[in-house]
Amino acid sequence: MTPKDPDYQTKIGELFHRAAFVRDVGIELADVGPGWCETTLALRPKHFQQDNVVHAGVEATIADHTAGAAGNSLVGADKYVLTAEFKINFLRPARGERLSCRAEVLKAGRTLIVVESEVFSHEGDAAKLVAKAVVTLAVLQTNQDD
Repeated sequence: MTPKDPDYQTKIGELFHRAAFVRDVGIELADVGPGWCETTLALRPKHFQQDNVVHAGVEATIADHTAGAAGNSLVGADKYVLTAEFKINFLRPARGERLSCRAEVLKAGRTLIVVESEVFSHEGDAAKLVAKAVVTLAVLQTNQDD
């Protein structure tokens, strides 16, 4: 896949810096390339729900934001993406020391981009796939009236 913005890596870095909620959760950019993105999250007590498993909202947030970054890597400097829809399957309870997510663009259209995200939980050297999401992103013009 070919990015339309040669400075997409800076754009994605700024996206993570400006996303206050994502920063509050603790999600960090690990790596990005044309049509893909990887993120990590060091798990803390605030990320777990009452049954000592990672809250579904945390998993959905990392899957969604990582997908958005993957999609943003392919659009022009005058465009951005916004989630139009997503579906997530929680495959097993997430526990451990950290989460990681890898998102890859499946189809990059002019107005919609479809991305798949996989979320893994890590305990020591072991990693388990805990969630899988498909995210549809709308491609919008910067400074466009919605």
